[in-house]
Amino acid sequence: MKNPMGTWRAFWRLAPASRRLAIEAAAGLAATRVGLRFAGLRQWKSLLGRRVVRKVSPSTGTEITAAREIVRIQEAVSRHLTWHPSCLERSLALWWQLNRRGIPAEMRVGARKEAGRFEAHAWVEVGNVVLNDSGETHQHFAPFDGSILSLET
Repeated sequence: MKNPMGTWRAFWRLAPASRRLAIEAAAGLAATRVGLRFAGLRQWKSLLGRRVVRKVSPSTGTEITAAREIVRIQEAVSRHLTWHPSCLERSLALWWQLNRRGIPAEMRVGARKEAGRFEAHAWVEVGNVVLNDSGETHQHFAPFDGSILSLET
């Protein structure tokens, strides 16, 4: 069982900017869970997309380092929620957090047929760097061409 007091102590030991990121990640994950249920992927992503900064320049090493820190915090937050966010929920929330900081992230969705079952997986990339996927999971899924955002237009 998790130690709630230890979790709170660890939270308060974070730098103020990291605490804000953690709160934002928790809010983004919760809102995305509800948004996907009630609005669906297309409408929810469109709504999130209105609240981001568009940047077309290529990613820099500094942006990837900042993105990895956001991923680290989101993963820690995810471990302490009362539900286990899906890869789609985590990816949408991460895509939103990165893009609202001007980090040009792309959300990818891939699919495969495994043992007669259709399976899908979502992940986020900055440049060609996969951020929120453990190991090489995404490599076992055939990604749809382009980003999800461009698929919707």
